[in-house]
Parts: sequence; structure tokens; C-alpha cells
Amino acid sequence: MFAQSKSNRSYLHYLLQMALGLVLVLGVTAMSAPAFAAGPKIGYVDLQRALSEVAEGKAAKKRLKKDFDAKQKKLTDKQNSVKKLKDSLEAGAAMMTDDAKRQKAMELQQKMAELQQLYMEMQRDLAQKEGEATQKIFKKMEKVLRGIATEKGYDLILEKSESSVLYAKDSMDLTNELIKRYDK
Repeated sequence: MFAQSKSNRSYLHYLLQMALGLVLVLGVTAMSAPAFAAGPKIGYVDLQRALSEVAEGKAAKKRLKKDFDAKQKKLTDKQNSVKKLKDSLEAGAAMMTDDAKRQKAMELQQKMAELQQLYMEMQRDLAQKEGEATQKIFKKMEKVLRGIATEKGYDLILEKSESSVLYAKDSMDLTNELIKRYDK
């Protein structure tokens, strides 16, 4: 009889320990569930779209296009000059002496090298101007995004691009708010 009551007591003790353990696990889970459920607050912005839609971005694009058009005209004029020289060389080659042909060919080669150099310089200049304009705008956008993040409690804001954000809910998109606040 003594052995049986000792066995019952240890079984009761075991059940109490299991019940207490279960209560502790459920209690901890219930208290920490809201913290896990909330998680970090994440948003994203499409900076390229924002850049093209903010007023300052539109103005910069307009200035860059005007500069590009002027450079393109200069480049086209130079190309036409080279084409005329090439056409005159081809048309008059039969009547020219070897020295005259060689001189015209060298002149054509020099003009083509100048054209290529001009093209490279213009491309570099345009890329530099575009970089300066966009960098200035992106710096201002960063400040606006920091304000949005602080005000609305965002832990992380990502830039949407083809390779960075493959899927996200539309409610996480902060682009429209960025544009609106930037243009204030």
C-alpha cells in the first residue's frame, strides 16, 4: 500500500509539473505573439518613378533634353560634314592622283576620329550632368524618406527595382507619398 501511494504521489507530481510547464509555455507564447506578429515595418519606393514625377525632376529632365538636343545638332552637323567628304572622295577617286587620294583619305580618317572624340565627350558631359542633377534630387528624397520613416514607424524602406523587390503589397508602396511631400 505504501508503494502504491508513493507511486500515485509521483504520478501526481509529474502531472503537476507537466501542467505548470504547459501553462508557462502558453503564457509566454501568448505574451510574445503580438511582438512576433507585428514584425518590422517595411515599405518601398520606386525612386526612378519618383524622380520623373517630382517637379524638380521634370525640370532637370527638360534641361538635360535641351542640352542633349543642342549637342545632337552639333554632332549631326559634324556627321554630315564627314559624309560629304567621304562622298566627294568616292565620287572623285577615279580622277584623283594617288597623292590626292591618300591626302583625302587621311583627312577623312582625321574627321572621323574627331567625330568619334566629340561623341565620347558629349556622352561623358551629358552623363555627368545627369548624375549631378539626380544625385541632388536623390539626397533630398532621402531626407523626405527619413521623415516618413520616423513619422510612421518604418524600420526599413527599400528601393524598388527589377532585381530588388520582386513582390510587395501595394499598401507598402511609399512612392506617391514621397512625391507629394517632396513637391511641398
